[in-house]
Amino acid sequence: MARPVTLFTGQWADIPLKELAPLAKSMGYDGLELACWGDHFNVQEALASSSYVQDKNALLASHGLRCYAIGNHLVGQAVCDLIDERHQSILPSHVWGDGDPEGVRQRAAADLQDTARAAAKFGVKTVTGFTGSSIWHATYAFPPTSQAFWDKGFADFGRRFIPILDTFEREDVNFALEVHPTEIAFDTATSQRAIQAVYGHRRFGFNFDPSHLAYQGVDYVKFLRTFPDRIYNAHMKDVWWGKGDGTVGTFGGHTSFGDARRNWDFRSVGRGMVDFESIIVALNDIGYAGPLSVEWEDSRMDRIHGATESAAFCKRLDFKPAAGAFDAVFAKDKQ
Repeated sequence: MARPVTLFTGQWADIPLKELAPLAKSMGYDGLELACWGDHFNVQEALASSSYVQDKNALLASHGLRCYAIGNHLVGQAVCDLIDERHQSILPSHVWGDGDPEGVRQRAAADLQDTARAAAKFGVKTVTGFTGSSIWHATYAFPPTSQAFWDKGFADFGRRFIPILDTFEREDVNFALEVHPTEIAFDTATSQRAIQAVYGHRRFGFNFDPSHLAYQGVDYVKFLRTFPDRIYNAHMKDVWWGKGDGTVGTFGGHTSFGDARRNWDFRSVGRGMVDFESIIVALNDIGYAGPLSVEWEDSRMDRIHGATESAAFCKRLDFKPAAGAFDAVFAKDKQ
Protein backbone atom coordinates (compact mmCIF):
# COMPACT_ATOMS: atom_id res chain seq x y z
CA MET A 1 0.00 0.00 0.00
CA ALA A 2 1.43 3.38 -1.03
CA ARG A 3 -0.78 5.64 1.09
CA PRO A 4 -2.82 5.33 4.29
CA VAL A 5 -6.56 4.90 3.75
CA THR A 6 -8.54 7.02 6.19
CA LEU A 7 -12.18 7.71 6.97
CA PHE A 8 -13.60 11.22 7.13
CA THR A 9 -15.80 11.18 10.22
CA GLY A 10 -18.19 13.99 9.26
CA GLN A 11 -20.97 11.62 8.20
CA TRP A 12 -20.47 9.54 11.38
CA ALA A 13 -20.88 12.32 13.94
CA ASP A 14 -23.79 10.50 15.57
CA ILE A 15 -21.34 7.85 16.82
CA PRO A 16 -19.02 8.85 19.70
CA LEU A 17 -15.36 8.65 18.75
CA LYS A 18 -14.67 5.99 21.37
CA GLU A 19 -17.10 3.75 19.44
CA LEU A 20 -16.22 4.93 15.94
CA ALA A 21 -12.46 4.37 16.30
CA PRO A 22 -12.67 0.59 16.81
CA LEU A 23 -15.39 0.39 14.16
CA ALA A 24 -13.19 2.22 11.65
CA LYS A 25 -10.33 -0.15 12.38
CA SER A 26 -12.57 -3.16 11.91
CA MET A 27 -13.73 -1.72 8.57
CA GLY A 28 -10.13 -1.63 7.39
CA TYR A 29 -9.01 1.98 7.92
CA ASP A 30 -5.52 3.12 8.88
CA GLY A 31 -6.58 6.45 10.32
CA LEU A 32 -9.20 9.16 10.50
CA GLU A 33 -9.86 12.64 9.18
CA LEU A 34 -11.58 14.00 12.26
CA ALA A 35 -14.57 16.30 11.85
CA CYS A 36 -15.04 19.24 14.21
CA TRP A 37 -18.59 18.25 15.10
CA GLY A 38 -20.11 15.50 17.17
CA ASP A 39 -17.54 14.69 19.82
CA HIS A 40 -14.82 13.85 17.32
CA PHE A 41 -12.72 17.00 17.66
CA ASN A 42 -13.57 20.17 19.57
CA VAL A 43 -11.34 23.07 18.62
CA GLN A 44 -11.93 25.15 21.74
CA GLU A 45 -11.45 22.21 24.11
CA ALA A 46 -8.21 21.32 22.33
CA LEU A 47 -6.90 24.83 22.96
CA ALA A 48 -8.16 25.05 26.54
CA SER A 49 -7.08 21.67 27.86
CA SER A 50 -3.55 20.32 28.05
CA SER A 51 -4.85 16.75 28.15
CA TYR A 52 -7.49 16.92 25.41
CA VAL A 53 -5.22 16.25 22.42
CA GLN A 54 -3.21 13.71 24.40
CA ASP A 55 -6.39 11.79 25.20
CA LYS A 56 -7.52 11.92 21.55
CA ASN A 57 -4.18 10.64 20.31
CA ALA A 58 -4.15 7.92 22.96
CA LEU A 59 -7.64 6.79 21.97
CA LEU A 60 -6.70 6.56 18.31
CA ALA A 61 -3.38 4.84 19.03
CA SER A 62 -5.11 2.23 21.19
CA HIS A 63 -6.95 1.13 18.05
CA GLY A 64 -3.97 1.38 15.71
CA LEU A 65 -5.16 4.62 14.10
CA ARG A 66 -3.76 8.09 13.42
CA CYS A 67 -5.38 11.41 12.65
CA TYR A 68 -4.13 12.69 9.30
CA ALA A 69 -6.35 15.77 8.92
CA ILE A 70 -9.00 17.79 10.74
CA GLY A 71 -12.15 18.85 8.91
CA ASN A 72 -13.92 22.08 9.86
CA HIS A 73 -16.26 22.48 6.92
CA LEU A 74 -19.27 23.74 8.85
CA VAL A 75 -17.53 26.72 10.42
CA GLY A 76 -15.56 27.45 7.25
CA GLN A 77 -18.80 27.69 5.29
CA ALA A 78 -19.86 30.69 7.35
CA VAL A 79 -16.74 32.77 6.72
CA CYS A 80 -17.86 34.14 3.33
CA ASP A 81 -21.48 33.03 3.07
CA LEU A 82 -24.70 35.00 3.00
CA ILE A 83 -25.89 33.89 6.43
CA ASP A 84 -29.44 32.62 6.97
CA GLU A 85 -31.35 30.30 9.32
CA ARG A 86 -29.76 27.19 7.79
CA HIS A 87 -26.40 28.09 9.27
CA GLN A 88 -27.74 28.12 12.82
CA SER A 89 -28.42 24.38 12.60
CA ILE A 90 -24.79 23.53 11.77
CA LEU A 91 -22.71 26.12 13.64
CA PRO A 92 -21.43 25.93 17.23
CA SER A 93 -23.36 28.30 19.49
CA HIS A 94 -20.28 30.46 20.13
CA VAL A 95 -19.98 31.06 16.38
CA TRP A 96 -23.67 31.65 15.74
CA GLY A 97 -24.03 34.02 18.70
CA ASP A 98 -26.90 36.43 18.09
CA GLY A 99 -27.10 35.47 14.41
CA ASP A 100 -26.08 38.88 13.08
CA PRO A 101 -24.61 37.91 9.66
CA GLU A 102 -21.40 39.89 9.79
CA GLY A 103 -20.82 38.88 13.39
CA VAL A 104 -21.27 35.23 12.40
CA ARG A 105 -18.77 35.61 9.58
CA GLN A 106 -16.18 37.22 11.84
CA ARG A 107 -16.62 34.65 14.60
CA ALA A 108 -16.35 31.85 12.03
CA ALA A 109 -13.09 33.34 10.76
CA ALA A 110 -11.72 33.48 14.30
CA ASP A 111 -12.76 29.87 14.92
CA LEU A 112 -11.07 28.74 11.72
CA GLN A 113 -7.88 30.43 12.88
CA ASP A 114 -8.27 28.60 16.17
CA THR A 115 -8.60 25.38 14.18
CA ALA A 116 -5.11 25.94 12.77
CA ARG A 117 -3.79 26.42 16.30
CA ALA A 118 -5.58 23.31 17.56
CA ALA A 119 -4.33 21.26 14.62
CA ALA A 120 -0.75 22.30 15.34
CA LYS A 121 -1.20 21.34 18.97
CA PHE A 122 -2.60 18.00 17.85
CA GLY A 123 0.33 17.41 15.51
CA VAL A 124 -1.80 17.55 12.36
CA LYS A 125 -0.60 19.47 9.30
CA THR A 126 -3.83 19.77 7.28
CA VAL A 127 -7.22 21.32 7.95
CA THR A 128 -9.85 20.55 5.35
CA GLY A 129 -12.91 22.70 4.97
CA PHE A 130 -15.17 25.06 3.09
CA THR A 131 -15.02 28.81 2.57
CA GLY A 132 -18.59 29.72 1.72
CA SER A 133 -19.19 32.32 -0.96
CA SER A 134 -20.87 35.69 -1.21
CA ILE A 135 -21.50 35.17 -4.93
CA TRP A 136 -22.56 31.54 -5.37
CA HIS A 137 -26.22 32.56 -5.26
CA ALA A 138 -25.70 34.52 -8.48
CA THR A 139 -24.35 31.56 -10.46
CA TYR A 140 -26.32 31.24 -13.70
CA ALA A 141 -28.37 34.18 -12.54
CA PHE A 142 -30.78 36.62 -14.06
CA PRO A 143 -30.45 39.56 -14.15
CA PRO A 144 -27.08 38.76 -15.76
CA THR A 145 -24.03 38.65 -13.53
CA SER A 146 -21.10 40.80 -14.64
CA GLN A 147 -17.43 40.07 -14.19
CA ALA A 148 -17.29 43.08 -11.89
CA PHE A 149 -19.80 41.32 -9.64
CA TRP A 150 -17.66 38.16 -9.58
CA ASP A 151 -14.56 40.26 -8.90
CA LYS A 152 -16.19 41.72 -5.78
CA GLY A 153 -16.93 38.21 -4.51
CA PHE A 154 -13.36 37.01 -4.97
CA ALA A 155 -12.08 40.21 -3.37
CA ASP A 156 -14.33 39.55 -0.39
CA PHE A 157 -12.94 36.02 -0.13
CA GLY A 158 -9.37 37.28 -0.29
CA ARG A 159 -9.98 39.98 2.32
CA ARG A 160 -11.48 37.48 4.75
CA PHE A 161 -9.15 34.55 4.13
CA ILE A 162 -5.69 36.10 3.90
CA PRO A 163 -5.60 36.79 7.69
CA ILE A 164 -6.81 33.23 8.27
CA LEU A 165 -4.09 31.84 6.00
CA ASP A 166 -1.49 33.97 7.76
CA THR A 167 -2.44 32.20 11.00
CA PHE A 168 -2.10 28.86 9.22
CA GLU A 169 1.37 29.95 8.10
CA ARG A 170 2.39 30.80 11.66
CA GLU A 171 1.18 27.40 12.83
CA ASP A 172 2.78 25.52 9.90
CA VAL A 173 -0.58 24.05 8.86
CA ASN A 174 -2.22 23.95 5.42
CA PHE A 175 -5.82 24.84 4.63
CA ALA A 176 -7.33 22.50 2.04
CA LEU A 177 -10.53 23.79 0.45
CA GLU A 178 -12.88 21.05 -0.68
CA VAL A 179 -13.73 22.39 -4.14
CA HIS A 180 -17.49 22.13 -4.19
CA PRO A 181 -20.59 23.94 -5.47
CA THR A 182 -21.55 26.71 -3.00
CA GLU A 183 -17.86 27.46 -2.28
CA ILE A 184 -15.74 30.28 -3.70
CA ALA A 185 -14.09 27.61 -5.88
CA PHE A 186 -16.23 24.89 -7.43
CA ASP A 187 -14.28 23.96 -10.58
CA THR A 188 -10.82 24.46 -12.07
CA ALA A 189 -11.40 27.99 -13.35
CA THR A 190 -12.74 29.29 -10.04
CA SER A 191 -9.95 27.49 -8.17
CA GLN A 192 -7.40 29.39 -10.22
CA ARG A 193 -9.24 32.62 -9.47
CA ALA A 194 -9.34 31.82 -5.75
CA ILE A 195 -5.57 31.33 -5.68
CA GLN A 196 -5.15 34.71 -7.32
CA ALA A 197 -7.50 36.29 -4.77
CA VAL A 198 -5.18 35.25 -1.92
CA TYR A 199 -2.08 36.25 -3.93
CA GLY A 200 -0.87 32.67 -4.24
CA HIS A 201 -0.69 32.18 -0.46
CA ARG A 202 1.18 28.93 0.01
CA ARG A 203 -1.10 27.75 2.80
CA PHE A 204 -4.13 27.75 0.50
CA GLY A 205 -4.65 24.52 -1.37
CA PHE A 206 -7.22 21.88 -2.06
CA ASN A 207 -8.90 18.85 -0.63
CA PHE A 208 -9.35 17.01 -3.92
CA ASP A 209 -12.76 15.37 -4.25
CA PRO A 210 -13.61 14.07 -7.73
CA SER A 211 -17.28 13.55 -6.96
CA HIS A 212 -17.98 17.30 -6.86
CA LEU A 213 -16.26 17.87 -10.17
CA ALA A 214 -17.37 14.87 -12.20
CA TYR A 215 -21.10 15.49 -12.48
CA GLN A 216 -20.40 19.11 -13.45
CA GLY A 217 -18.40 17.88 -16.44
CA VAL A 218 -15.08 19.09 -14.99
CA ASP A 219 -12.00 16.99 -15.82
CA TYR A 220 -11.03 15.90 -12.32
CA VAL A 221 -7.77 14.25 -13.39
CA LYS A 222 -6.72 17.46 -15.15
CA PHE A 223 -7.54 19.28 -11.90
CA LEU A 224 -4.82 17.27 -10.15
CA ARG A 225 -2.32 18.02 -12.89
CA THR A 226 -3.25 21.72 -12.85
CA PHE A 227 -2.53 22.12 -9.13
CA PRO A 228 0.21 19.55 -8.38
CA ASP A 229 1.69 21.56 -5.49
CA ARG A 230 -1.63 22.46 -3.87
CA ILE A 231 -3.24 19.05 -3.32
CA TYR A 232 -3.07 18.82 0.46
CA ASN A 233 -5.65 16.07 0.98
CA ALA A 234 -7.57 13.66 -1.24
CA HIS A 235 -11.12 12.51 -0.68
CA MET A 236 -12.22 9.26 -2.25
CA LYS A 237 -15.88 9.71 -3.07
CA ASP A 238 -17.84 8.34 -5.98
CA VAL A 239 -20.77 9.67 -7.97
CA TRP A 240 -22.91 8.68 -10.91
CA TRP A 241 -24.66 10.98 -13.32
CA GLY A 242 -27.11 10.70 -16.20
CA LYS A 243 -29.04 8.07 -14.24
CA GLY A 244 -32.27 9.93 -13.46
CA ASP A 245 -35.62 9.77 -15.19
CA GLY A 246 -35.09 12.91 -17.23
CA THR A 247 -37.14 15.19 -15.00
CA VAL A 248 -34.29 16.55 -12.82
CA GLY A 249 -31.13 18.22 -14.11
CA THR A 250 -27.71 19.07 -12.78
CA PHE A 251 -29.09 21.67 -10.36
CA GLY A 252 -30.98 18.94 -8.48
CA GLY A 253 -34.62 19.96 -8.94
CA HIS A 254 -34.96 20.64 -5.18
CA THR A 255 -34.95 16.87 -4.65
CA SER A 256 -33.21 15.06 -1.79
CA PHE A 257 -30.26 12.71 -2.15
CA GLY A 258 -31.49 9.20 -2.89
CA ASP A 259 -34.42 10.39 -5.00
CA ALA A 260 -34.53 8.18 -8.11
CA ARG A 261 -35.38 11.18 -10.30
CA ARG A 262 -32.00 12.81 -9.69
CA ASN A 263 -29.62 13.19 -12.60
CA TRP A 264 -26.68 12.61 -10.26
CA ASP A 265 -26.10 11.15 -6.81
CA PHE A 266 -23.21 10.05 -4.63
CA ARG A 267 -22.28 6.38 -4.58
CA SER A 268 -20.15 4.11 -2.44
CA VAL A 269 -16.54 4.19 -3.66
CA GLY A 270 -16.13 1.95 -6.69
CA ARG A 271 -19.85 1.79 -7.50
CA GLY A 272 -20.13 5.09 -9.35
CA MET A 273 -18.58 6.44 -12.53
CA VAL A 274 -15.38 8.10 -11.26
CA ASP A 275 -12.18 6.76 -12.84
CA PHE A 276 -10.17 6.14 -9.70
CA GLU A 277 -7.48 4.26 -11.60
CA SER A 278 -6.55 7.44 -13.46
CA ILE A 279 -6.72 9.40 -10.21
CA ILE A 280 -4.17 7.11 -8.54
CA VAL A 281 -1.86 7.43 -11.55
CA ALA A 282 -2.15 11.23 -11.44
CA LEU A 283 -1.61 11.35 -7.66
CA ASN A 284 1.57 9.33 -8.17
CA ASP A 285 2.68 11.58 -11.03
CA ILE A 286 2.32 14.75 -8.93
CA GLY A 287 4.05 13.17 -5.93
CA TYR A 288 1.07 13.17 -3.58
CA ALA A 289 1.92 10.98 -0.59
CA GLY A 290 -0.93 11.93 1.74
CA PRO A 291 -3.93 9.84 2.75
CA LEU A 292 -6.75 8.57 0.59
CA SER A 293 -9.63 9.69 2.77
CA VAL A 294 -12.96 8.03 2.17
CA GLU A 295 -15.86 10.44 2.51
CA TRP A 296 -18.62 7.90 2.44
CA GLU A 297 -21.99 9.07 1.12
CA ASP A 298 -24.53 6.74 -0.46
CA SER A 299 -28.17 7.23 0.44
CA ARG A 300 -29.13 3.77 -0.81
CA MET A 301 -26.60 1.63 1.06
CA ASP A 302 -25.91 0.60 4.66
CA ARG A 303 -22.97 2.76 5.66
CA ILE A 304 -20.96 0.07 7.47
CA HIS A 305 -21.22 -2.20 4.46
CA GLY A 306 -20.34 0.70 2.16
CA ALA A 307 -17.46 2.09 4.19
CA THR A 308 -15.98 -1.39 4.58
CA GLU A 309 -16.02 -2.10 0.86
CA SER A 310 -14.72 1.42 0.16
CA ALA A 311 -11.64 0.87 2.34
CA ALA A 312 -10.94 -2.43 0.60
CA PHE A 313 -11.46 -0.84 -2.82
CA CYS A 314 -8.96 1.94 -2.08
CA LYS A 315 -6.33 -0.45 -0.76
CA ARG A 316 -6.72 -2.74 -3.73
CA LEU A 317 -6.51 0.16 -6.18
CA ASP A 318 -3.57 2.08 -4.71
CA PHE A 319 0.01 1.29 -5.61
CA LYS A 320 3.46 2.69 -5.07
CA PRO A 321 4.94 4.70 -7.93
CA ALA A 322 7.71 3.11 -9.96
CA ALA A 323 11.28 3.55 -8.78
CA GLY A 324 12.42 3.94 -12.37
CA ALA A 325 11.49 3.29 -15.97
CA PHE A 326 10.64 -0.36 -16.67
CA ASP A 327 12.87 -0.41 -19.74
CA ALA A 328 15.91 1.03 -17.94
CA VAL A 329 17.18 -2.50 -17.24
CA PHE A 330 17.72 -3.04 -20.94
CA ALA A 331 20.95 -1.06 -20.58
CA LYS A 332 23.93 -3.34 -19.97
CA ASP A 333 25.20 -1.25 -17.08
CA LYS A 334 21.93 -1.94 -15.25
CA GLN A 335 22.20 -5.72 -15.54
